[in-house]
Amino acid sequence: MDIIQVVDNLSEEMFERFKSAAETGKWPEGTEVEQAQRDTAMQIVMAYQARRLKSKEMLTVGEDGEIVNKSKRELKAELSARAEQTDIEHDNQNNIARFTDL
Repeated sequence: MDIIQVVDNLSEEMFERFKSAAETGKWPEGTEVEQAQRDTAMQIVMAYQARRLKSKEMLTVGEDGEIVNKSKRELKAELSARAEQTDIEHDNQNNIARFTDL
């Protein structure tokens, strides 16, 4: 089975286990991860992020398999745009019809 087949069949729970192993060097229950296992876990995490999450966040792998590297300016602009969108959505949800001339 190749890595793409593994990623396509990997549950979110297993992805989180591999991610934890790659980040900390230990499985979630505390067992130490051997270096070969950690390397494999890192490859699976990167492939999963690229293929399934399609994340554009900093320090992830993009859809094209390249590491996403954003500048501070790009991150600030993206966060500001998200905040503005959230504010607009919040305002739209809280609009109440007011009848003052009754």
